[in-house]
Amino acid sequence: MLPAADLSKIMFIDIETVPQTEYFGALSDEMKHLWEEKFNNVRKRQPDKYDSESNPSEAFENNGGIYAEFGKIICISVGFLYSKDNEWHFRSKSFAGHDEKKILSEFKELTVKFFASKEHTFCGHNIKEFDIPYICRRMLINGIELPPNLNISAKKPWETGFIDTMELWRFGDYKNFTALKLLTAVFGIPTPKDDIDGSQVAAVYYKENNIDRISRYCQKDVLATAQVFLRMNHLDIIKDENTEHL
Repeated sequence: MLPAADLSKIMFIDIETVPQTEYFGALSDEMKHLWEEKFNNVRKRQPDKYDSESNPSEAFENNGGIYAEFGKIICISVGFLYSKDNEWHFRSKSFAGHDEKKILSEFKELTVKFFASKEHTFCGHNIKEFDIPYICRRMLINGIELPPNLNISAKKPWETGFIDTMELWRFGDYKNFTALKLLTAVFGIPTPKDDIDGSQVAAVYYKENNIDRISRYCQKDVLATAQVFLRMNHLDIIKDENTEHL
């Protein structure tokens, strides 16, 4: 937890990802083979993830986006807290579209400007296990040099200084995954899942070609994460009229 004076030094983030291609059949022969290997290994290690009737094609189209080697980032939303008239305000911005390299490059440019000192940090829900590693891997795949604040491959999780609301909620209990929408419910925070959820992002992207809808969904998750973090610090949450999207 951080004192209120430090909240302006936090960049709240969330990403949305989809499989590299809409259909398994559109992958190269090499990537099809590698995905089949991945699918079989996951099914052996996590038999509850895929049942006996599951097949690599269906698994790729449903879950390929969660793996940086087989997916891509289509949206990164960021948000910042600031105090005005003794109330919390929140400003957000999204980098979204079909050009992943452009998304990552613009996000990198912003983080380089924001991280003026080691006190500045990221905050997100499950960012230590998903968002940050995914961003780093996709930057490397796209030939983008990692900025200092993301060059963490040799660091231990506790050395990064990143704030993870899921980790904070665990209090050392690593048995379960707690979804952001569950935390917003128990804290009485308006749900960010009032339109689509993560399982629908790929369909909205490939079938509807609706980047704006995905961007709005991602922004809501960033705001929800900030709200949860405020509640965890015994602070008032942000009023609807105090939010702004650039």
